[in-house]
Amino acid sequence: MNVDDCKRAAAHLAASLVKPGMVVGLGTGSTAAFMIERLGERVAGEGLDIHAIPTSEESTRLARAAGIPITTFAEHSVVDITIDGADEVERKTLNLIKGLGAALLREKIVAQASRRFVVIVDVTKPVDQLGQRVPVPVEVVPFGYEATAARLEALGAKVIRPRRHLTGELLITDNGNRILDCAFGPISDVQALATRLDGTVGVVEHGLFPNMATDVLVATEREVEQWTP
Repeated sequence: MNVDDCKRAAAHLAASLVKPGMVVGLGTGSTAAFMIERLGERVAGEGLDIHAIPTSEESTRLARAAGIPITTFAEHSVVDITIDGADEVERKTLNLIKGLGAALLREKIVAQASRRFVVIVDVTKPVDQLGQRVPVPVEVVPFGYEATAARLEALGAKVIRPRRHLTGELLITDNGNRILDCAFGPISDVQALATRLDGTVGVVEHGLFPNMATDVLVATEREVEQWTP
């Protein structure tokens, strides 16, 4: 299987975990898109009765196109299951880096409100230590982002500021903020760094998701492995 086939296999297995009556958190990104597509097929073909809370405007658009009913936290304060991708998964801990799709704030809100948080990845995403391959995305308020970047550099980050689209246009998140990609290198203490980022003025949210995943589905060329903490 190629990478897309691996993503699709993990996404379809995750979609099979959704049961009638559930409130489902819909992740953002290419792997989550395969899952949303499959859930839409189940809604149309099986009459699967669910309501969904998407984690981005893009996932909302995909869900509506797939015929999945949308709800809000005003109507459902608890999410039964959230299914989302990740940019890195730490093998021993299942700690995550997320946010290369710029939806990390809403993704974390939905994940924390969930009884079960299922992460779907292809075989390229597991690492021995977070930060080996990708930076930590940090969502910051536009005002004074230069000062915020300096504070992040003081924590040891090499800051790429601010993120732009491939066209060169400044990336603005669904929440009206900016993304600073912070390369820390391999992170020895994920929780400690997460705490320091949480305490940094100007930071809205960051892409470290420690101790949050309840299941990780890893698609290899042969099978989809299920990892639990």
